[in-house]
Amino acid sequence: MNRNLSRSRLLVAAGLCSLALSLPLHAAQRPVEVDRIVAVVNNEVVTALQLRARVDQAVRQLQRQGVELPPAAVLERQLLERLIVERAQLQLARETSLRVDDATLERAIDRIAANNRLSVEQLREALAKDGVAWSRFRDEIRTEILLTRLREREVDSKVVVTDAEIDNFLASNPDAFSGQEFEVAHILLRAPEQASPQQIEALRARAEGVMARLRSGEDFARVAAEVSDAPDGLSGGSLGWRPLDRLPALFAEVVRNMRPGETSQILRSASGLHIVRLVDRRGGGDAAVAKLEQTRARHILIRTSEVLSDADAEARLLGIRERVVNGVDFGELAKASSADLSAAKGGDLGWLNPGDTVPEFERAMNALQPGEVSAPVKSPFGWHLIQVLERRVQDVTDERKRNAARAALRDRKADEAYEDWLRQLRDSTYVDLRLERE
Repeated sequence: MNRNLSRSRLLVAAGLCSLALSLPLHAAQRPVEVDRIVAVVNNEVVTALQLRARVDQAVRQLQRQGVELPPAAVLERQLLERLIVERAQLQLARETSLRVDDATLERAIDRIAANNRLSVEQLREALAKDGVAWSRFRDEIRTEILLTRLREREVDSKVVVTDAEIDNFLASNPDAFSGQEFEVAHILLRAPEQASPQQIEALRARAEGVMARLRSGEDFARVAAEVSDAPDGLSGGSLGWRPLDRLPALFAEVVRNMRPGETSQILRSASGLHIVRLVDRRGGGDAAVAKLEQTRARHILIRTSEVLSDADAEARLLGIRERVVNGVDFGELAKASSADLSAAKGGDLGWLNPGDTVPEFERAMNALQPGEVSAPVKSPFGWHLIQVLERRVQDVTDERKRNAARAALRDRKADEAYEDWLRQLRDSTYVDLRLERE
């Protein structure tokens, strides 16, 4: 990852110098905000202006949430670390040819506008009123999609849940589907990969200091915003309302026995040290036993190969979709074109529970109304065209409980694996911090 680093540093320096020399005389006389490098991440730089934009955005978010701002220097360090991790992920995505095309970006923006009951033009106007440039918003959405795809490829698609794990989960979590929900906040102090005993001891001393601040009455959200290494730290560490089965296993074990307002002891995981606060709990009882929304869907699968590229597979499905829109039967096209075993049944997958399909497929399917056909969707299996036939809500039987448990376990394992993967990526990334040097 460090290849061409010296050359890149020279290019950066040369570029900055040539920019200054090329400024017109009258431009040089105007006061301008001077940019500088605050970190080098492999062969790229993070600048002070980029960091300032991220700080301003976080301050606005914290103020909207009513969270007391941490000290400016602490906030800068937290956000610089996030920029570094984000930049490392984007570099890996580029190196492995992961891209987000304009059509995908436009569809995502259309969904965001629709979810806010706005047209795209109204969304654009609302962002302008908040001082958010449209180009910056598009770049942020493209980055978010790209990071999601990277996680799905590197982590989520590799998660396996065994029948033995499901049996153990159901036996040890009899109240998992009771309908009770917990509002939880947490603080994470991340441990480096293969941390030494001395590093763990120093981390525990830091955690004890955090606990002392909380016992003295300091606001949990403010402390989390200041010290937590978790992505949700700047929102006060809030995980929102979740049933037990959607909480990390470590958290679920402790919060079920806590009262609202209580804070856990220091907890240890592979990611580091955690402190958990139970904010509130609600629901419960047999009347709230889960019901699952099931979706009956069918699909057409095109697999890529050495002779069929991603672009070719997507174009082929776009052609098939156009034929479906023009009245050709989806099932007949599936029989003729799909590479899946379901082709013989017209692509019919039967009734699907949450968690039965891979995340990319499920997200696209859940966004469809009955009768609607998706745009081409990429998953680890290839490219899909999905049509939702109907939906229903079913009582949870033993088999459906197993499916719900499988989905819950997969989410837990994926979250834990993602934290571990991020830590390994960060530790393997060359970083030269310059924030406090100049």
